[in-house]
Amino acid sequence: MIPSDADIANQTLKEESSCRFSSFSASDAVTLGLSVRKRFRGSSRHVKGKGMVISIQTIAGHTLFACTAGDLGHPSGEGDVSLDSWACVESMISVVKRTSHSSYYVEKGMSAMGKTAKQMGVEGEFAVRGGACPIWLENAPCCPIAVAACYSGASQEDHRLMWMTVRDYLHKKQTQCGTRLSVVSSILPPEMPIPAPAHQEHRDSIGVSSYSQSEVRYIHQEKAWGGELASEHMRAHTPFDDDHEA
Repeated sequence: MIPSDADIANQTLKEESSCRFSSFSASDAVTLGLSVRKRFRGSSRHVKGKGMVISIQTIAGHTLFACTAGDLGHPSGEGDVSLDSWACVESMISVVKRTSHSSYYVEKGMSAMGKTAKQMGVEGEFAVRGGACPIWLENAPCCPIAVAACYSGASQEDHRLMWMTVRDYLHKKQTQCGTRLSVVSSILPPEMPIPAPAHQEHRDSIGVSSYSQSEVRYIHQEKAWGGELASEHMRAHTPFDDDHEA
């Protein structure tokens, strides 16, 4: 049974919510971009002469990675890497920045609702087709931190390639992080028990006797001060005079 556009949109939304990076640096962008390029070059589409452009940007528009896979002048005549390709991938990135969702989700969601690009507010500079995915952080649910996009002219294939590469790279990072944590915990020495001080009973008896002597001295001083305070209190004082007339 062929899934409907609504089913595809819901599945795409679940995929987005399951991908959350603990951090995402420029080095991560380069590694991710090269992985997309490598996978595309190993695909049958590239063998047939198809090309692809790849771009990874921050949500503010700073380019972290950009490259092409394929040439415009391929002998088969199918190498479609050109300035139009870059214009299209930029338009797909604009869709993600506008909606905070993958361009493929927006495409299928619009189709499921029977809405046009104009009705959804993504016409003109926006290209609603698969291939651009948001990069989210675990502790930043307000908006994506970056956008990873690729374009080769096939909406579903481009989305699948980008999504699977992002998912696999995230899984690899999580596995490496867990390995490092286990290695660090195995290197740390075990907790050493705190030895009890020698002759504890003897020290306690000395402390008690010292405390008793100081307490006796304090009591004697308190009695002396109490006597002085009592005698001072018993002295006659002049009555309080109210200067105001009755």
